[in-house]
Amino acid sequence: MGWPGVPGISSTPVVKRVIRLDVPVDKYPNYNFVGRILGPRGNSLKRVEALTECRVYIRGKGSVKDSLKEEKLKDKPGYEHLNEPLHVLVEAEFPEDIMNARLDHAVTILESLLKPVDESFDNYKKQQLRELALLNGTLREESPSMSSPSMSPSMSPFNNAGMKRAKTGR
Repeated sequence: MGWPGVPGISSTPVVKRVIRLDVPVDKYPNYNFVGRILGPRGNSLKRVEALTECRVYIRGKGSVKDSLKEEKLKDKPGYEHLNEPLHVLVEAEFPEDIMNARLDHAVTILESLLKPVDESFDNYKKQQLRELALLNGTLREESPSMSSPSMSPSMSPFNNAGMKRAKTGR
């Protein structure tokens, strides 16, 4: 039980909620939504989870990278979601009084990632590609503006050396 007036301790019961966001693959069949959400080595997804403290799952047809493997798994227990259209599940387990704020934050971030952007204007993707080059050791600084201290790898919001996904009770 929380003490009245003590910050960070909630007196409301902890509840678990899951929200489903459908991925608009029918409207944009050639857009790589899974890659945009996951990012290099899953780091973009891990960042969303760390920022919101919610778990994010990509489910449905197209959520498995290898389509042949997906076809084999489709009818196995635990993989029933592969028969559904591509979607994202956001799962949160928090005290009732903060639940909506956390879920709303996660949904806002994910909905912005589920809106296709023309590649020439997509700064998010450019940052992901830069991070991938950094991870692979193939990053080449091409313009003086990119090598300024404000864009150094250590200052980048995409820097998360060794970031891991949040643990769940499973």
